[in-house]
Amino acid sequence: MGNTLGDRLRALREQSGKTQRELAALLCINRVSYTQYENNKRTPPPDTLRKLAIIFNVSVDYLLGNDVMKTSAAKKGVKIPVLGRVVAGVPIEAIQEILDYEEITPELAATGDFFALKIRGHSMEPRMLEGDVVIVRRQADVDSGDVAIVLVNGDEATVKRVKKQKDGITLIATNTSVYEPHFYSNAEIADLPVRILGRVVELRGKF
Repeated sequence: MGNTLGDRLRALREQSGKTQRELAALLCINRVSYTQYENNKRTPPPDTLRKLAIIFNVSVDYLLGNDVMKTSAAKKGVKIPVLGRVVAGVPIEAIQEILDYEEITPELAATGDFFALKIRGHSMEPRMLEGDVVIVRRQADVDSGDVAIVLVNGDEATVKRVKKQKDGITLIATNTSVYEPHFYSNAEIADLPVRILGRVVELRGKF
């Protein structure tokens, strides 16, 4: 394996079985830009270097040719905190109520910022049970039909399916006997407020 950044990127990509197009998609860039990295015509910005290191499970220093060994090779996944609750006015990274940690793949971790949340209550049964854990990508908006973590009126965040309409959104529970669908107008979304904190990308059932 060569010592240039491009050499190491090419070798790691080939070992992983990924194409340049697949890797560019993970990085949210076009294939031409990624090809320039492998050809040593451009140097990835620091954030992209960090994502590449996560995807290939190596250190940034290794990518830059400064380490002989892949110092992060022993890592099997990226740990994210499992939170007991998410409340208004407290940044997610500042919440102290960390119950546990879950691991996500380096490939998934490279696509954004993630946290996990322990399900409370019965509104999403039978799909999501109390005590289950959901993996959440932090984002301020979701597509209609996505399951999201939503903060309403400054209360504790809840897990609901989001249905978007021209004049507002409806939050839908699976167990409608516990929580009936609730519509919020665009004015209520702004005034209460109603905030989307992230999209649920994975459910991990607990026994």
